[in-house]
Amino acid sequence: MEIFVLKTVPLVIHATHEAGAKVGGIGSVLDGILGAKSYNSRVGRTLLVGPMFGWDPVQMARLTDAGNGVQIHYSSLHGIRYDVSEPVQQALLTVERTFHVALLYGQRQFGDAEHEILLVDASNPHMGHVERFSYFLWENYGVESFRYNYDFEYNLYMSIAQPLFAGLKALGVDEGLAPHERVIIAHEWLGLPVAFAAQLNEPEQWRTVFYAHEVATARLLVESHAGHDTRFYNALLRARESHLPLDTVFGEQDSYFKHAVVRQAIHCDAIFAVSDSVREELRFLGGPFANCRIDLVYNGIGSEEIEVADHLDSKRRLQAYCRTLLGFEPDYVFTHVARMVMSKALWRDVRVMEHLDRLLESAGKTAALFVLATSEPAGRQPELIGSWESSYGWPVGHRGDNGDLVGEEAPFFFDDVEPFNHSAGSSKIVLVNQFGWSRDRCGTRMPEEMGFSDIRRGSDLEFGQSIYEPFGIAQIEPVQFGALSCVSSVCGCIGFVQQAAAELVEQGVLVPIEAEGQGEGRVKLPGGGLLGTAFADEGFPFVVADYVGLPAEQMPGTPRDALEIDGAARGRIEAGSSRGSAGQIFERLPRSREQMEELLRLGSALASSMSWESVVETSFLPGLERICRE
Repeated sequence: MEIFVLKTVPLVIHATHEAGAKVGGIGSVLDGILGAKSYNSRVGRTLLVGPMFGWDPVQMARLTDAGNGVQIHYSSLHGIRYDVSEPVQQALLTVERTFHVALLYGQRQFGDAEHEILLVDASNPHMGHVERFSYFLWENYGVESFRYNYDFEYNLYMSIAQPLFAGLKALGVDEGLAPHERVIIAHEWLGLPVAFAAQLNEPEQWRTVFYAHEVATARLLVESHAGHDTRFYNALLRARESHLPLDTVFGEQDSYFKHAVVRQAIHCDAIFAVSDSVREELRFLGGPFANCRIDLVYNGIGSEEIEVADHLDSKRRLQAYCRTLLGFEPDYVFTHVARMVMSKALWRDVRVMEHLDRLLESAGKTAALFVLATSEPAGRQPELIGSWESSYGWPVGHRGDNGDLVGEEAPFFFDDVEPFNHSAGSSKIVLVNQFGWSRDRCGTRMPEEMGFSDIRRGSDLEFGQSIYEPFGIAQIEPVQFGALSCVSSVCGCIGFVQQAAAELVEQGVLVPIEAEGQGEGRVKLPGGGLLGTAFADEGFPFVVADYVGLPAEQMPGTPRDALEIDGAARGRIEAGSSRGSAGQIFERLPRSREQMEELLRLGSALASSMSWESVVETSFLPGLERICRE
């Protein structure tokens, strides 16, 4: 018999730039939350609101692509206006005429659930309304829009806020609901203007949540200085000891519009952070953030159970591809699936591989690392890939004068790969700078039966040693399939792994080293601290590379001392840490089927504890329900 569950949150609005189509990390979060059974059993109605890029044919094609799961009920840009009732049609038309925008209303698939979407194209908005909204932000929150109106992105999200809120009212989504029964969740700074529009038009009538998927100011400071994470997080830790805010340590940051907007998130009824590091970075903003409540809502991962035979089937396809490309079949296949951006610190993979290559050679073993990352998110045309394959052996060989290596692909990574491949004796690195992982996308040398799942299921090790990583879903996904994961100590997922490991200890799946001594299948539970955390046991599937911790004699005494850490100092830390990480990886790589089965068992147990269903049930929904009760 089906048990009826009361919808504890009648209406939730998700304001996000990925309302219409999945583009990046927030899209993965939305897939996980909105597809969860626990979410759909306790949330009455859900709408996603955000921009529509009518001037961009690529974005519009992505929106209407069959795989995106969107059904359009009303769209003036698409000539669809009659799949809604006459009153709603007229109300939406009024919004369009008032704000000089185009609206799209429809539904989008998330797992087994369908949720409504409302998108706004603001190619030529009514500037009077935009300026009045900007004046409201200055008058109430001190955001000086005139300082940022040079920025297209800032102008876009300020322009769509008012028409999106008016569109919600036109749809009548909140009719009959009390203020505590309707919630707007602003995903990152891009969603905050919609929450501010609700506060302008209907003060105290909506509950609002800022969902921090990162802290933009922290990302900027990490990426823009050669000291990267080594400098920034040492400064943060020293500043925390002295209760100093970010602006005192790094100087005033209000010239950066994302910083100015995010600081006003304090006016929301709740703040969610995807990791301990993001929560710490928010506190570093100072002022009210230093002591306000910030709920931890970790990102989840998909949980899929496979057998060792399934892992080996996928690995064999990867090995066959390697044999075709490089002329040998590696004992181990390593992977790194990431965006081609500085924050992913792909050069650190090469540093670890330099040490790992010597260890593999000493043991008579071989390995190949496939890095799937590109500066062309839409991908290259398959005919170009075929031409490069036959001309110079893409993706082992690359060129920078024909559209192959573009953007950051050479300076961030391939400039290090070529020298490594010339000198390494037992391993090679292959950069696949193409969107997708299948023969039709990556050329005829890839096995015909290869699919994207193979690069997840067949990997022995996933790299992810970012300099800035708010969470890191991609780094931990392959663990459930029996892979190791090498992450940096600033990777936000570490806190969730700690929590999941503690749960497994309680269940008897893991035994703390302190209690039983070292041995396979045991894990040292971390002892509190945000950074520099390491899992010490050779049977645990996570290797944490610490690029922040410094020797005692080099430890900065003050934030100002930390600011002196430059690229050379970081490079020295990377050289030492990469050697230690390579040693841990080498010791933990499975040598037998039994060891593969043990890694798969532990990885599957961790993934079960870190699933989206678990996240939604234990942290996301309780956070929403709390502000609806207050």
